[in-house]
Amino acid sequence: MRDPLSALSDAFTSFLFGKVETTRLPVRTSTGQAQAVYLPTAAPGLGDSGVIIGREVYSGKGYIYDPFQLYGQQLPAPHWLVLGESGNGKSALEKTYVLRQLRFRDRQVVVLDAQGEDGVGEWNLIAQELGITPIRLDPTAALNGGIRLNPLDPSITTTGQLALLRTIIEVAMGHGLDERSGFALKVAHAYVTATITERQPVLMDIVEQLRHPKPESAEAMNVDIDDVRAWGLDVALVLDRLVDGDLRGMFDGPTTVGIDLDAPLIVFDLSHIDRNSIAMPILMAIVGVWLEHTWIRPDRKKRIFLVEEAWHIINSPFVAQLFQRLLKFGRRLGLSFVAVVHHLSDVVDGAAAKEAAAILKMASTRTIYAQKTDEARATGRVIGLPRWAIEIIPTLTPGIAVWDVNGNVQVVKHLITEAERPLVFTDRAMTEGSAADPDDLLPDDLRAAELETEQRAARIENQQRLNESSQSTVA
Repeated sequence: MRDPLSALSDAFTSFLFGKVETTRLPVRTSTGQAQAVYLPTAAPGLGDSGVIIGREVYSGKGYIYDPFQLYGQQLPAPHWLVLGESGNGKSALEKTYVLRQLRFRDRQVVVLDAQGEDGVGEWNLIAQELGITPIRLDPTAALNGGIRLNPLDPSITTTGQLALLRTIIEVAMGHGLDERSGFALKVAHAYVTATITERQPVLMDIVEQLRHPKPESAEAMNVDIDDVRAWGLDVALVLDRLVDGDLRGMFDGPTTVGIDLDAPLIVFDLSHIDRNSIAMPILMAIVGVWLEHTWIRPDRKKRIFLVEEAWHIINSPFVAQLFQRLLKFGRRLGLSFVAVVHHLSDVVDGAAAKEAAAILKMASTRTIYAQKTDEARATGRVIGLPRWAIEIIPTLTPGIAVWDVNGNVQVVKHLITEAERPLVFTDRAMTEGSAADPDDLLPDDLRAAELETEQRAARIENQQRLNESSQSTVA
C-alpha cells in the first residue's frame, strides 16, 4: 500500500503541472524486434550523385563517388591515387569505374595501359566492347605501318614541342640539360620550325640540325659554330635512339592519321614496351605532353586520365614535373588524374621524392587495397590514415578497400555487375576457362573470408573508439 503522504504529494504535483509520469505495462518481445529501439547509425556518405562503387562495409549502404560532383565542395582536387598488392581488385575497380563514368554524355577517358595478356593490353576487351581501336605503341610493328606520335606535331605549340624534347632528353640521360646543350637544342628546333613548312617537321630534322648547325645559329650568340656542334652532340645521340634505335618507328614520323581524339575512350596500349626500360618513362612523357596540347580543351567535357603502373611517371623527376604541371593545368579544365601504384614506397623513396610528394598531395582521394603490415603502416603515415584503418588494411580480402576521400574514411566493398564481369576479369591465364570469375572459385571460402574481414574491421574500429573514449574520460 502506498504511503498516504506520497499519494498526496503526487496528487498535488499532478494538479499543478499535469501528469508527469506515464505508467506502461511491461512488454515481452524478442531481441531481434527490440533492435528497432536503437536506430542504426553510419558515417556520412559522399552524396547520392555520381558513380556507384559498391557498398560501405559497416552500414551496408551504397557508396557513390564522383570527383566532378564533389570538386569544390568536399574535394579540393579531383585526382585519385589507387594503391594495393596485385590480385586484390585494383584493375576491376578502374575498369568498372570507367565503364560507369562513360554512361554520362560529357565524360571522356584516356587510359595508359601498361599491362598486357595474350599479346594485347588488358583494356583490349573493354575497347572492343565500345567499338574502340587501341593506339598500340609497339617498336616491332611501328616500321610496318604501326602507330606514330610526332613530338613535333603542329597541333602542339612550339613552346610545348621544345619542352617535350627537353623532357625526352633529360629522362634518357638521367639528369637535366646544361645551358649549352639546352641552347643547341633550342636553336636547332627554332631553325626546323621556321624553315620546314610544307610538311610536318620530324625528329630526324632536329637530329640533322644538331649534327650540322647553321652558321646563323652561332652568330646569334656570337659563338663558334664548332662549339654549337659540340654542345648538341649528346642531345643528338639521345634523339637518335628515337630515330634509329630501339624506339624507332613510334615517334620519328608524322602522327598517324585517324587517331580519334573525340572518342569517348582512348586507350594507349603500352603492353609491348619493356616496363623496366628507359623507354617507358620516355613514352609517358611524350604521350603526356601530346595529350596536354591536343586532347585537353576548354569544351566543358569532364576528362579522366588513368595511368597504369604510374610509378614510371612519379619515379622520374622530369616526367613527374611534367605531369605535375598537367595536373595543375587540367584541374581548371575538368581533368581527373587517376594513378595506379602497387606500393607507395615505389615513389616516395625514389629519385623523385619531392615531385612524388607534390603529386600525392594533389590526390585528394586515396583507395588502399590489401598490403603487408609494414607497407600498410608506412602508407598510413604518409597519407595520414586513422589508426583503425591502418590496422585493417593487411586483413582486407579482394574487392574490399579503405577509401579516404579528403578525410572521409570508409571501408568499401566494390561490386561488379554480371554484364561487367567478363570485361574486367584479367587473370584469364590462371584459369581453365576464358570467362572465369573469381566469385566462381571456392565461393564458400571467399564469402567466409569476406565476412571475417568485415567482422574483424568492425571489432578493431569499435576497440579504437572505446580506447579513445576511455582516454578522454580519464583526461
